[in-house]
Amino acid sequence: MALRLTPVLRRAARALEDVDLIKVLRSEINHELSSPSSFQDNSAGSPGDFAVDWDSTESQDVVLRRKLGSGEEVAVSALLGEILPETPSRPTYPREILMKVCLTKPGLSSVLQFDCRAQENSPFLISSAHFLRSAEHQSPSSYRGPLFSTLDPDLQNALEEYLAERGVDQLLVNYLLHHLHTKEQGQYVSWLQKLEAMVGQTADAAAEKQQV
Repeated sequence: MALRLTPVLRRAARALEDVDLIKVLRSEINHELSSPSSFQDNSAGSPGDFAVDWDSTESQDVVLRRKLGSGEEVAVSALLGEILPETPSRPTYPREILMKVCLTKPGLSSVLQFDCRAQENSPFLISSAHFLRSAEHQSPSSYRGPLFSTLDPDLQNALEEYLAERGVDQLLVNYLLHHLHTKEQGQYVSWLQKLEAMVGQTADAAAEKQQV
């Protein structure tokens, strides 16, 4: 004869499953807190002359800004990209960063945007450079410029130097790599803790019903 579970037994079984999940979650949280990633031992570095304009604990990105004496403004938004392929020399930072560098000048309505990517121990790479105009002038068919890799090497180098002169250099890349990886680590632990709290609340409620 098949065993028929009563509502009380079903709740008890679910509560046991929740307890097992809570144990695993607590083990993972303790591991993350007691065994910090290798990059957390590194110096955070400095954003240089940039100021942090946006950095919410709920978002993946960070936005930095600086204003030059000429009135030109440079804004850099960055977030983590894909996990890098494994190599014999394990990198300190396992993911690359994706950056959008936007430059504006007084009296000009258009914005010059560079799409860049960077990873540890490598110079940042420019993927594209194009102009952004106001929304009413945007069109899906608007010309966004050539592939950066197809430009003359001298022009590529000159544009990279153009950004470096405005503070978008390896020092900034190193700061962003450390900051974004540390931020993601904290967000992961926070997510685990919220999940543990929610599952724990469900388990407590189930236990109370079982006692009734």
